[in-house]
Amino acid sequence: MDDVAIIVEGKNDKSRLTRVLSPEVPIHCTFGTLNTLKIESLRKTIGDRHVFLFMDNDSSGKRIRGVLRDVFPDAEHIYTRRGYKGVEGTPEEYLIQQLEKAGLEEYIVYPAPVSVWPKE
Repeated sequence: MDDVAIIVEGKNDKSRLTRVLSPEVPIHCTFGTLNTLKIESLRKTIGDRHVFLFMDNDSSGKRIRGVLRDVFPDAEHIYTRRGYKGVEGTPEEYLIQQLEKAGLEEYIVYPAPVSVWPKE
């Protein structure tokens, strides 16, 4: 799946995702407000890329997801768990699971395994 883009709500969500995604995946922020100008700018910037919507599981996130669902009807939806404090508060392991579920494995930057050396 080439040419993908992810839309999130804020810069903290974006910085959280940049830790687990390769830099080739553009992550765009809505910053909570979506007026016509911002929607057009997003649409133009994203172009023909395959869109993934990754919003918080709260009323604001659901509202933004609803608007963007109309703008990008073919977008795929990625969800975080209700108990987490939005995308930015989602543990990396769970983010990776959700990105894998969305078919984005080739873009995931997996954390290096932690090696435990025996103490001498």
